[in-house]
Amino acid sequence: MKGKWNIKQVVPFFAVSDIDRSLLFYVNGLGFEMTNKWIDEGKLRWCWLQLAGAALMLQEFNKQGHDSWTPEGKVGVGVSIYFTCEDALAIYRDVKSKGLQVKIPFVGNGMWVTEVLDPDGYRLFFESPTDQPEERIFSG
Repeated sequence: MKGKWNIKQVVPFFAVSDIDRSLLFYVNGLGFEMTNKWIDEGKLRWCWLQLAGAALMLQEFNKQGHDSWTPEGKVGVGVSIYFTCEDALAIYRDVKSKGLQVKIPFVGNGMWVTEVLDPDGYRLFFESPTDQPEERIFSG
């Protein structure tokens, strides 16, 4: 069946411990827009976030009841998502100006790369092509 699948998009689904805190991070901090949501008994339970050609889904896990889940640690540990973009340095400056913790960009594999950790430990990398030498550290 190689090459015959009709895949249009892949969208990461993140289980989060506090959806309101995650929304502050993704919407106010990174600039995502909530384009779809599920509200259950007056509480936001799930949402679809969009930023240009990228999308994420967030759902707060239930801490009580028949479908509750208690993770052993931070749910995002070990999960990395890479966003290929036009200008990772601009994203670095923007995210930093909003007071979020962001790693100083460096060049790896011909790309400027910067990293942000979300509140649940998911590692978000933003990268863009460059002709700068490998392992160069951004100084601006």
